[in-house]
Amino acid sequence: MNTTEILIAGFGGQGVLFAGKLLAYKGLLEGRQLSWLPSYGPEMRGGTANCSIILSDIPVGSPIVSNPDILIAMNLPSFEKYESSVKAGGMIVADSSLIEKKTTRDDIKAFYIPATQLAKENGMPTLANMIILGKVIKESSIVEYGNIEEALKKVVSAKRIELLDINRRAIEIGYEYND
Repeated sequence: MNTTEILIAGFGGQGVLFAGKLLAYKGLLEGRQLSWLPSYGPEMRGGTANCSIILSDIPVGSPIVSNPDILIAMNLPSFEKYESSVKAGGMIVADSSLIEKKTTRDDIKAFYIPATQLAKENGMPTLANMIILGKVIKESSIVEYGNIEEALKKVVSAKRIELLDINRRAIEIGYEYND
């Protein structure tokens, strides 16, 4: 039995919910049981946003993620708020462009990727979320990297289909990044 609980947290406008939705669809396409629970403040951009995803081999009983196996922190307030809740043996992946702090925990793995900086350098300033997701997929193997485009086609709307390739490329940048 394999169940992984993921929490993606950041500011509204960082693509937190979109990244979670992509991860959920990828799990679904792989035949996993899952839960996707978005949560955000009343502000559209700049407020808090987080997304809980559970990928499992058995039916998911509750969508609540209190102690994630994996924390994706897109900003410093999220890192500080959720760092201590990650399960021992778990993982934190942080956007080091926005989070200079490092975890002091020695019972988890931590990866720091300058996702926002890489996004800007590659002409995709709004896709730090996809870059960090690529790193998470590589380091955790929670879903297969291959055929990610199939899941992207489920979450990129038909009227924005021209964004499919750039999203795939952003995931690839994160997947190939070595700290």
